[in-house]
Amino acid sequence: MQPPLVLATDLDGTFLGGTPEDRALLYDWLRRHAVRTKLIFVTGRDPAFIASLCASGDVPAPEYVIGDVGTTIGRFQNGHVVPDDRLEAPIKRRWAGMAGLVRTRLAGVRGLWLQPAPFRHRLSYQYDDRFQRDALQVLDGLDVDILISHGCFVDILPKGISKGPSLLRLLAELKLPRERVLVAGDTLNDLSMFETGLHGAVVGGAEEDLLLATRALPRAYHCTRLGAGGILEAIAAHGLSANLPEVSA
Repeated sequence: MQPPLVLATDLDGTFLGGTPEDRALLYDWLRRHAVRTKLIFVTGRDPAFIASLCASGDVPAPEYVIGDVGTTIGRFQNGHVVPDDRLEAPIKRRWAGMAGLVRTRLAGVRGLWLQPAPFRHRLSYQYDDRFQRDALQVLDGLDVDILISHGCFVDILPKGISKGPSLLRLLAELKLPRERVLVAGDTLNDLSMFETGLHGAVVGGAEEDLLLATRALPRAYHCTRLGAGGILEAIAAHGLSANLPEVSA
């Protein structure tokens, strides 16, 4: 039997984006073929947001979640994200002691402030037009990665940790074949997913910087349709609905 189709998708602007009609079509298709598909949320959002999002039942619940820009990895059970301590162990080790150092060094940076969200193994900031990117040089020498996206967000992550590497770790743990995986996203914090070489959906309306960064990646399909519509478009373009009813575009 053909292995399941795995949709590993960003949320804002991607799985939650597009027209109401396209969202309904994609969500209904996933629900009707839940036995033959797996849904993984790969997002910058935190576990509490994901639990709230799925509580109403309007959005299909994922089986697994990679949250906090790749620093949370867990299963979605009984309406909550349950982190996998073993898969998160290397993330936790790399982040040990970093939060305090980062907060202290960035405290005096103009136009930059912490986002009002719980943090596990990362820190996320927002900025305005007073912010100068050169100010982030105060983090030089720390074992962290800096990710700027949406034109207003700065994520500080453990070195080498992001959405793509965490997704590959989860796929290996679940023994899911890469050829049946579609990743989807719309901003630069999704770039590492496309750099894995998995089938990709860069959905319509994506950040120009992401479009430029993925232009030479052969499997990063640039969709014309927004959000959920782009995911539908890419499933067909990559031929990933084999042994499943085609999704209508």
